[in-house]
Amino acid sequence: MKKYASYFTIAILGGIAALSLHQFFITPAAVRDSQMAYHAPIKIINTSGAMPENTIDFTIAAELSVHSVVNVKTTFSSQTNQNEYYYDPFHGFFGQKSPQQTETQIGSGSGVIISQDGFIVTNNHVINGASKIEITLNDKRNYTAEVIGKDPTTDLALLKIKESNLAFMTYGNSDNVKVGEWVLAVGNPFNLTSTVTAGIISAKARNINIIEKDPTNGINPIESYLQTDAAVNPGNSGGALVNGKGELIGINSAIASNTGSYTGYSFAIPVNIARKIIADLLEYGEVQRAFIGISILDLDAKLAKEKNISEIKGVYVGRLTAGGSGEDAGIKEGDVITKIADVTVNNVPELQEQINRYRPGDKINITIKRNNQIKVLALILKNKNNNISIIESPKIEVFSLLGATFETLNASEIKKLNIENGLRIRKLNAGKLLSAGIDEGFIITYVDKKKINTMEDIKSALENKRGGVLIEGVYPNGMRAYYGFGM
Repeated sequence: MKKYASYFTIAILGGIAALSLHQFFITPAAVRDSQMAYHAPIKIINTSGAMPENTIDFTIAAELSVHSVVNVKTTFSSQTNQNEYYYDPFHGFFGQKSPQQTETQIGSGSGVIISQDGFIVTNNHVINGASKIEITLNDKRNYTAEVIGKDPTTDLALLKIKESNLAFMTYGNSDNVKVGEWVLAVGNPFNLTSTVTAGIISAKARNINIIEKDPTNGINPIESYLQTDAAVNPGNSGGALVNGKGELIGINSAIASNTGSYTGYSFAIPVNIARKIIADLLEYGEVQRAFIGISILDLDAKLAKEKNISEIKGVYVGRLTAGGSGEDAGIKEGDVITKIADVTVNNVPELQEQINRYRPGDKINITIKRNNQIKVLALILKNKNNNISIIESPKIEVFSLLGATFETLNASEIKKLNIENGLRIRKLNAGKLLSAGIDEGFIITYVDKKKINTMEDIKSALENKRGGVLIEGVYPNGMRAYYGFGM
């Protein structure tokens, strides 16, 4: 028995030795070394319910933000095919009119209170064309807002409500925002009021080509968005992007999505752009936009090789505008702009963002690289008309804008239609009324709830008007209708 036990012991020892030799000689050295160097970390699980000391806490930032973010409810008038007085957009092709009736559509977005006396910033696309804008505060108080000004180029709009001592948001500095920094998005997605979501800054100076270019109307988009993965959905537009201190660093504007809802990334207008636009709208009623007078391109590897440029940094100057600021300062085609004032620029959105902060007449230094030589040039920025004058908000001739001529009603017509007042559209040409779907013969009784009897009443109601307009009236057959359009 002892003999067998000895055999068994020897067998076990031999097996262990063989296994050890195999592990040492057969297993690759790199694998052996990694296994030997690896020490499994000790994982401590907190089961007490208390948060670790280094946990990120957004409660203060959220508390500072939610009372300054409002719900923006917009009312739009549109037409559906149910009335003989509808102007069919296919009329020119088919030679007939289709029936229509006016129906009301409701939109929803967000806004940010920026002063205690009721100024609110939001997106232009939230309120553009609205006939009525209603503001609801976090404490459920309601107000009707007036449009102070709009800037389609940056998709910003400024509203005003009549109130005082409002909670308002403090401006931060979007230049100081870092990629990877924690942020909050505050708004009203899907009409869920005062919703706060968290994420990080994913990128800066993003151009996503979402604002439609329209040079004939002076819309040359400026896009230099802050990109974040904080969840933003329909209804968040115009809301706040907030840093960890509760400061406003951006106005939420868009999402990257194939579904219409949040799928990973959203985009906000940097607050440093918004501040300048707001200041211009308040002071001048019109954005004072500065221009260098150059055509610029992103500098990439292909362009650098083609132009024999050694370093892929900066923005390439393609062409110059005759008599523009750039030409006056000595900029030449082929130069590479590396700084605006003291701020480094590496792409077109970054350069546009910096220039957008200045007004015509401002003097700045611009750093360029030419033939591997660095030069600092002083230039005076100009406006779109190539001078340094302030651009006045245009005075609009009301009746030309409407595209209509009018005639008064007699007493029997007023009695027959069972109305107290009104002014009939005698003839329509291209203009706001025709675009809104109104047909000749329509009798306007109210403009923004103001009684209309004469052409002077029309002029008084619409002169100096900005934003949405609501037209009420009746057709000769007695059908009442409502139309809305933007001024």
